[in-house]
Amino acid sequence: MNESVEPGQQARPARFLSIGTRALGVAVIAAFVAAGCAQQPAKPAPVTTAAAASEDDDDVEIAEESGTTAALPNQELTAPLLYEFLVAEIALQRGDRATAARQYVDLARRTRDPRVARRAVELSRFANDVQLGAEAARIWAETDPGSTTAQSQLAIAMILSGHADDAVPSLQRILATPGANVEQAFTQIGQVLGQQPDRVATLRVLQKLAASYPNEPRAHLEVARAALAANDDALALTEVRQAAKLRPGWEQAALLEAMVLQRQSNAAAADSLAAFLKVNPNARDARLQYARYLFLERKYPEARAEFQKLLADFPDNVDVVFSVALLSMQLEDWPLAEANLKRLLDLPVRDRNSVLLYLGQVAEAQKRYDEALRWYRQVGGEPAFRAQILQAQVLAKQGDLAGARQILQKADATRNEQRVQLILAEAQILRDANQPKEAFLVVERGLDKLPENPDLLYDYAMLADKLDRVDIMESSLRKVMRVKPDHAHAYNALGYTLADRNQRLAEAKELIEKALALEPDNPMIIDSMGWVLYRMGDSQGALKQLQRAYELGNKDPEIAAHLGEVLWSLGRRQEAQAVWNEAAARAPGNDVLVKTIERLKP
Repeated sequence: MNESVEPGQQARPARFLSIGTRALGVAVIAAFVAAGCAQQPAKPAPVTTAAAASEDDDDVEIAEESGTTAALPNQELTAPLLYEFLVAEIALQRGDRATAARQYVDLARRTRDPRVARRAVELSRFANDVQLGAEAARIWAETDPGSTTAQSQLAIAMILSGHADDAVPSLQRILATPGANVEQAFTQIGQVLGQQPDRVATLRVLQKLAASYPNEPRAHLEVARAALAANDDALALTEVRQAAKLRPGWEQAALLEAMVLQRQSNAAAADSLAAFLKVNPNARDARLQYARYLFLERKYPEARAEFQKLLADFPDNVDVVFSVALLSMQLEDWPLAEANLKRLLDLPVRDRNSVLLYLGQVAEAQKRYDEALRWYRQVGGEPAFRAQILQAQVLAKQGDLAGARQILQKADATRNEQRVQLILAEAQILRDANQPKEAFLVVERGLDKLPENPDLLYDYAMLADKLDRVDIMESSLRKVMRVKPDHAHAYNALGYTLADRNQRLAEAKELIEKALALEPDNPMIIDSMGWVLYRMGDSQGALKQLQRAYELGNKDPEIAAHLGEVLWSLGRRQEAQAVWNEAAARAPGNDVLVKTIERLKP
């Protein structure tokens, strides 16, 4: 496993044995014939054609060896049997993978030949039939018990079919194979188990396997990863620290420990990496992650200092330069961001188009609109679609509303997702130009073609509210809730609107509670809860919610308006004024804040 992969990220898994082609099917049949149905072991014909590699996939192979060590069955190759082989291969050639898989699994049942079972496993995988694959893998493992590849495929089949615990015996055999690379095996086992959704079962299986390898650091690391995924932070910390003890200076362990600690706080994660870097100052990924945690803690000077160290130590490292550029953008340090993005154009960066896109955004942020347009127009590939939307937004900022809309209307959208983005972008441009009615009509026309799209429905509702069409707003939000029941913002928007209008407050509170259940730490939803409690007369309850929302929401001016109003109503007017002043300094001219202050101050 690449040591530079960060915790929480999966390295690209090893390729599954690529056999799913007509060439291999012929090879299997040929080997079956060549064996003469004898009892002596025989290797299947090797597959070396280009066709044999044309249908590979990304499933993990835990262990692999060539050929078979099993005694082959004494099975006569009758004409009907040969006919069934050919039927399966012809079905595959015609694209009917399901029929080919079923036919081969049936042949494996009757012939009990490990080569046929192996072919059945792969065709079942190509057909996405997990249950057939499990049966085929079981036959393969039973008929070739010495094959680590067969054990590997049986383990994978058990895991993917939701029976991870049943994979333990096969995985234990693989790990115990003489000469096995235990560290690599644990890495691949962790990757395979990560494909199944039962995180608790994954942890349980890895703990069973790791129990026999107490001195293997990778075993402890994989258990720690599984514990983190299963939300057992205490176990994750214990295991990752044991891994680090067994392998001092291991960067992966340090990064994973920081990831666990981040659940407590960014500060705890940063402190952990700071201690690691004192002993291992050249750990590039750890320093980069440390800088990110400092940024999240708003320790901007310290984060900037770490960026400079990284750039000094790794001036030509694309990942470092790119990361520093992006974090500089987040810090709004435009000169540093621009310098590093331009530096990337002279380095072998894989995604040059994204660099051009970011350079456009940096220029746009500094109101250098003509330059931004020049960068955006150079963008190709997948980011080109996003670049077209950004071009339109820049033209709108320059006052060319017609040109902006023309770009969006002519943009080449190949998916409904992209069509929705274009509609919403055009509506936003019109909204920013103080043309809400025209924006409303744009979204309405979009809904004629995509009537069930939750994003269009939500935007339509927000525009209806702006036009004081509360009936359309409510009906649209209700439809969003039906189409996408987990759309927290739909519940919140309707609940907040009712609370703000002092209408149906009990219903408003119920809607906001549903939104909070979906997104409990969303500051805007917490603000809505505070506001509805205030409307219901619970000022103390409202104050508690709004204070939390204000801190989580980075002191948003609209939350500040509500918090200040509740403080004002409680007679704490100096505190209210302080909140308003702070918010006004950060967001001068905010409409909600200005109107609140004008309404309440004598």
